[in-house]
Amino acid sequence: MSDSFVVCSNLSFSWPDDTPVFQDLSFTVGAGRTGLVAPNGAGKSTLLKLIAGELKPTAGSISVNGVLGYLPQTLPLIGDLTVAEVLGIAPVLQALNAIESGDASEEHFTTIGNDWDIEERTNAQLDRLGLGDVSLTRHLHTLSGGQVISLGLAAQLLKQPDVLLLDEPTNNLDLDARHKLYGVIEDWNGCLLLVSHDRALLDRMDRIAELDRGELRLYGGNFTEYEETREAMREVAEKNVRNAEQEVKREKREMQQARERAERRASNASRNLKNAGLPRIFAGTMKRGAQESAGKASQTHAARVNDAKARLDEAGRALREEQRISLELPGTKVPSGRTLLHGERMQVRYGERALFATAGADLIIRGPERIALTGPNGAGKSTLLRVINGDLEPSSGEITRAEGRVAYLSQRLDLLDLDRTVMENLAASAPTMPEAQRMNLLARFLFRGSRIHLPVGVLSGGERLRATLACVLFAEPAPQLLLLDEPTNNLDLVSVSQLEGALDAYEGAFVVVSHDERFLAEIRVQRWLRLDDGRLLETGPPESA
Repeated sequence: MSDSFVVCSNLSFSWPDDTPVFQDLSFTVGAGRTGLVAPNGAGKSTLLKLIAGELKPTAGSISVNGVLGYLPQTLPLIGDLTVAEVLGIAPVLQALNAIESGDASEEHFTTIGNDWDIEERTNAQLDRLGLGDVSLTRHLHTLSGGQVISLGLAAQLLKQPDVLLLDEPTNNLDLDARHKLYGVIEDWNGCLLLVSHDRALLDRMDRIAELDRGELRLYGGNFTEYEETREAMREVAEKNVRNAEQEVKREKREMQQARERAERRASNASRNLKNAGLPRIFAGTMKRGAQESAGKASQTHAARVNDAKARLDEAGRALREEQRISLELPGTKVPSGRTLLHGERMQVRYGERALFATAGADLIIRGPERIALTGPNGAGKSTLLRVINGDLEPSSGEITRAEGRVAYLSQRLDLLDLDRTVMENLAASAPTMPEAQRMNLLARFLFRGSRIHLPVGVLSGGERLRATLACVLFAEPAPQLLLLDEPTNNLDLVSVSQLEGALDAYEGAFVVVSHDERFLAEIRVQRWLRLDDGRLLETGPPESA
């Protein structure tokens, strides 16, 4: 597998409306684990689709050496398929069963080929990904979203690929499934190109490929080392910008001083010539010579100013502004002793099925607690958030909520009116806030100029999150309990950092459902709850958090 690689030469791609995505992009990715990072919309998924052959380049070429495996972000799977059909092994299993039943037709041996041990290899692969209890005859619609993702990965691994492309493979995976995936990635020895916003996964890469403004740059080391390198480069770029700004000022000052000296010399020369009584034609010749000399000097200084400006522009391009949200939210402050929610023996039933264990669930939220709610997919974490919010009343038990606003950010980010603009949504959330203050606030959430008048429905995922946060955190009254359900799903790394900045300023209590351990560490979670097998338990942070 050490000879596996991907080569893109002068690759160009545009959408049918001629919107360009790449122009003359060239790079090589060899053996090892490569993490591809870029803001949302930069073309990461498009690049993987081009390499996989799902899209055709407008120009240029793509070469893949070895067997290719590709796991897209959205799996085109049909619910009535069996696990064996999804894995692509159903015909081989049918042929094996036929031979065991006494049918020795040649076509069965042809179908099997060298895959006589396919069932054993498949079960081993499923077990490796945490799907050991999933039968090969089970139908897809009975699996959770995370199980479907793991199943899709198993299907690719069974191909024994030399080159593996993965697009956001940890989306919808719970912590246990993520750690299973991490183990698979750490054991990988072929060519892996992976798109992800999962920093824990990116820290298991051998190199980071940064796609920025149509160029791809490779950085040796994992994501943490990449961040350190980028920070060092940013500091150098800032210094270069400061030096270039000073150079422009100096050159402009010297050009002005040279122009003033030339004007003084010309004025003095004119008086001297007049006083000397020289013939007019000789005086004119000397005057023209002085003007030409001054003009050449002026051109020289102007050229030096232009060169200094060019160096400033170049230094500015090297300095990328990854804007951060900076807030103060005193209105969200909660006294440390205040009880925001007190639930005892809470139970939720769906027909005969009870969500919680027999005794129900107990939960108390006091003061400005920062709580992480973890647990496997399907355990009922989102349902518990709806109970806390009051959208769903428990079937039995008691729950008491303090006065004050509770804000709930679901995975769908569906709090805002999609047809209204960002400004209109904020005005609806904070009707007494002066318009000038709203504009200033939206600027702090990185909405400036005409972007405040964009309908929410046309915003990217990261932009919609920022707009939602602005409307939630500055709503009247401000929320003292914030509920967040997988808030980092589908956000690029810059947007995740911006969310962390906003939550860092929040002074109320929050409960966040997330499988992103790095994110939970950054927002300074103080209390860990785990919902599993119907039991809500106090735990400590995961060992790797």
